[in-house]
Amino acid sequence: MQHLIDLNSLSPEQLYEIVDMAGRISQNPSHYAEACKGKIMATLFYEPSTRTQMSFQSAMLRLGGSIIGFDNPSGSSVAKGESLKDTIRVVSGYSDVVVIRNPNEGAALASSLYSKVPVINAGDGGHLHPTQTLTDIVTLHNIKGRTENLTIGLCGDLLNGRTVHSLIKTMCKFKGNSFVLISTPKLGLPDYIKELLDEAGCPYKELTSLHKAIEELDVLYMTRIQRERISSDAEYEAQRGIYILDAKKLEAAKPDLCILHPLPRVDEIEVEVDDDPRACYFLQAEYGMFARMALLVTMLVKDSDIGTTEKEGKVKITVDSTKCLNPRCITRKEHYLPNRSLQIGEAIACEYCEHRI
Repeated sequence: MQHLIDLNSLSPEQLYEIVDMAGRISQNPSHYAEACKGKIMATLFYEPSTRTQMSFQSAMLRLGGSIIGFDNPSGSSVAKGESLKDTIRVVSGYSDVVVIRNPNEGAALASSLYSKVPVINAGDGGHLHPTQTLTDIVTLHNIKGRTENLTIGLCGDLLNGRTVHSLIKTMCKFKGNSFVLISTPKLGLPDYIKELLDEAGCPYKELTSLHKAIEELDVLYMTRIQRERISSDAEYEAQRGIYILDAKKLEAAKPDLCILHPLPRVDEIEVEVDDDPRACYFLQAEYGMFARMALLVTMLVKDSDIGTTEKEGKVKITVDSTKCLNPRCITRKEHYLPNRSLQIGEAIACEYCEHRI
């Protein structure tokens, strides 16, 4: 049985296969109208969502399948104290695929340990968001015509932005890409993602000014400040509003700049930018549905080796006596979970959340 926990488990060839299928589906959706007929998708959303949840639901309905699930755990047995393990065991008996979003990092991997059917990670805390990255790749393929030789700027909350982490991990696989990391020191990219950049030999630089960075970028990936993952209102207020994209800043940008945003936006992109032809974030949301349609067809219909959870170049080990110290790790909430660790060079990391132990 295969799962999609992290796009890092897929080769560039496998990614291109899904991207190509998304293109075929968008050109001829009626051909796929019954591709998932008789299949049931369970969507378990422990956190709020608009685009991810609705695009998955639209994708399954357009493929002829059906949907069950919840979008608020307070309306499910989770509110009575049911464990993730029990929820997954029950729901996977009712469905053919489980799509889960959970505020605890590593929750998708934990779910896959107990599921009878494939699990798709729709966002696990501030860790990863692989199907958003799949959406981003489909968008770049359609708008830029390539996923290689791009200078990609990522701006905003790079510490807590799971979309940023997934995008960097995946775009490192394509040759010629480089990154410009634009954030305040307190919201900079986690060290483990920088280590991945170094391992891949992927050039990057860190800046605190969007204005100074924008002229060299092929892609600008704006992100909101993740209020729900910042410890205090005072700290949030200190970080918000520092990076705002407006028409004035765009005067220095390339004419073919591609502006992306995983949405929702708060105040980091002025409404005036929406009318600029370089603003691609609403198209990006549309491409997300086709990307997820292609993923569901690949996982449920097409025979594929997609979705192994092994990490390339990393040796899986088990450390029975070592607990993950990340307070947001799923192991801190679901105490029955076995300790699972990865040895990465000389370091040992929690396999669930990738926090260095």
